[in-house]
Amino acid sequence: MWQNKNGKSSGLLPGRESLGPLFLMGTTPIFIFITWFTMQHLDGDFGRLIESFRAHGWGYLKIIVPSPFDPTAWKVILSYMAVELAFMRLLPGKTFKATVTPAGNVPVYRANGMQAYAASLLLFFLLQRYGPAHGLHVSWVYHHMGELLSAMNVFSLAFCLFLLVKGLTFPSSSDSGSSGNWVIDFYWGTELYPRVLGFDLKMFTNCRFGMMFWALGILCYAQAQAEKDGFLSNAMLVSVLLQLIYITKFFYWETGYLCSMDIQHDRAGYYICWGCLVWVPAVYTSPSYFLVNHGGRDIGSLTALLLLSAGAACVGINYWADRQRQVFRASDGKCSIWGKPPVFITASYTTEKGEKRSSILLASGWWGVARHFHYVPEIMGAFLWSCPAGFYGLRFFLAYFYVIFLTPLLFDRAFRDDARCRDKYGKHWDKYCALVPYKMIPGIL
Repeated sequence: MWQNKNGKSSGLLPGRESLGPLFLMGTTPIFIFITWFTMQHLDGDFGRLIESFRAHGWGYLKIIVPSPFDPTAWKVILSYMAVELAFMRLLPGKTFKATVTPAGNVPVYRANGMQAYAASLLLFFLLQRYGPAHGLHVSWVYHHMGELLSAMNVFSLAFCLFLLVKGLTFPSSSDSGSSGNWVIDFYWGTELYPRVLGFDLKMFTNCRFGMMFWALGILCYAQAQAEKDGFLSNAMLVSVLLQLIYITKFFYWETGYLCSMDIQHDRAGYYICWGCLVWVPAVYTSPSYFLVNHGGRDIGSLTALLLLSAGAACVGINYWADRQRQVFRASDGKCSIWGKPPVFITASYTTEKGEKRSSILLASGWWGVARHFHYVPEIMGAFLWSCPAGFYGLRFFLAYFYVIFLTPLLFDRAFRDDARCRDKYGKHWDKYCALVPYKMIPGIL
């Protein structure tokens, strides 16, 4: 059972044995390198990969996994981190107070996500325009992604070890504790909101490193495809534009994300931090990475327009739903939803300190369609920005791996959030579910 500093169960994390976390920590980095190597060196063909393993055995992993000590890779990573940390600290932004935590703390942030996003894109385009004259090519990121991933694996393991020690010895708040098992502590984390020198570490790893790299990485891949084929294909253009629309929405809505499950309920450990430092750069960008070698083709103007329109609509609906709830909460229910007064219930709950509090739960608009309907357009959008790769057999599996991964992730998140809310609100959640009976898909689930 997970214990807080005050000895009470936080209820945030499920009790798990060490075997599952150890298995995931051992296999996920290997999977990352295998998929990267297959896309980069084997044309996305898993058949060739299997043949190579048959010929060389597991020693073939020595060929697949690059050295984690490439000096240029470390210079790029540390420079990128320094820039994003500087943007977090120096760019202006309003003070934002997130939802009160289970231990009664209120996290405070500087809301400058859009400013940092705009500054990062500007810096990228300046580097893309003037860098080659100084021997700096943004396409280097594509050609040396293996070295970057290898270095980031080493960094993230050291970073997660630091978080473990910090959480056990000098936590930033009372939202911290230990399970009594160091493997689980390392994997799930010991702190909900770790901070160092005023920097919120989860905000940095999740938003300013992982999500920002998603935007900058796919732009680097687009440059690599243009250099390879002599032009930027409309297949790559559509895929990158749709992803940038989604990422722009993310940073515009960053304060909403700071009140999401990732931030409010998942602690800072390997699960979240390695995921944002390694998994996000490798997997979330994979449709565009795959298109460098397979996207130099014309998908047709009509197809491109349809994909752009449908994808933009999906991102728009996803944002619209999140925005509805954000406005509803900020106005304390005194707003209009789809031209009508909102339907909601007031749900009371008790904090770990025994304090009585209440929340208002929206049951109309998009939140009357299903309790987590906003995940559906998110999945559809990811599918649409993968579609420019086409459908040509198993070789193109890697172009769709992100949406294949995202779908069960969001379904699991919907079930986890439901379980957490039922535990938090009790009978009030039952009333809410009676008003909104479906989790994600109306009439089905």
